[in-house]
Amino acid sequence: MLTIETFPLGPIQTNCYIVSHDETKQCVIVDPGEEAETVIRYVESNGFAPLAILLTHAHFDHIGAVDPVRDRFNIPVYVHENEEEWLYTPSLNGSGKYTQFPDVVNGPADHLIREEGPLSFGPFTFDVLHTPGHSPGSVTYVLRGEGVAFVGDVLFRQSIGRTDLVGGSMEQLLESIHTKLMELDESTIVYPGHGPLTTLEMEQEDNPFLNGFS
Repeated sequence: MLTIETFPLGPIQTNCYIVSHDETKQCVIVDPGEEAETVIRYVESNGFAPLAILLTHAHFDHIGAVDPVRDRFNIPVYVHENEEEWLYTPSLNGSGKYTQFPDVVNGPADHLIREEGPLSFGPFTFDVLHTPGHSPGSVTYVLRGEGVAFVGDVLFRQSIGRTDLVGGSMEQLLESIHTKLMELDESTIVYPGHGPLTTLEMEQEDNPFLNGFS
C-alpha cells in the first residue's frame, strides 16, 4: 500500500510529493523545492526511510531544498543529463532571473538520467519518460502499477507549462504531451508541479491547449 502526500512549498507553492510504502516505511521524495524543514519534519515524524530524491526538472522552485534534504538523509539525487549543470547554475535554473529570490546553488546530482526506462528503489518502480519542452531535461515519473504520473511543469489542470524560459519550446512541449503522456492510460492521475491533481482523460477533454488532439 502506497501513500502520496502533497506539500505546496515556497513562494510559488511548488508541489513536493513524498511517496511512501506503508509496510516498509520507505519513501521517495519528488521535487523538494523549498522549506526543507517541512519535508524533513514529515519524513522523520513518520519514521520513514528515504531512498532517493527525484527531480522532474531543475528550475529553482523545484530544487531549492535539495541539498539540505539530501544531506540530512544521505540519499542520492536524480536529474536528467540535459540539466546536469542547472542544479548549481542560477542563470540556467532561473534563480538568477528573479531578484526577489536567492540564487539556488546545489551540489551536482548523484545520478544522471540518460535514457528512458525503469528506475527502481526498494518497493518502488518508476518508468521514466523524457518529456522536454518546458525545459530540456523535463522528465515524467510514472509509478508502475499505480496509475500515477509525476509530470513536473509539463501539464497542469486545464493548462500546460510555460515555454519562455531557457531551453523551452512550445512545439516540443506539445509533442511530449501527445506522444508520451497521452499514450498512458487515460485514467492516469497526473501529479503536477503546481496546482491540483488531474487525469489524462480530463485534460484530453477540456484542456484548451490540447484542443484538436486525441
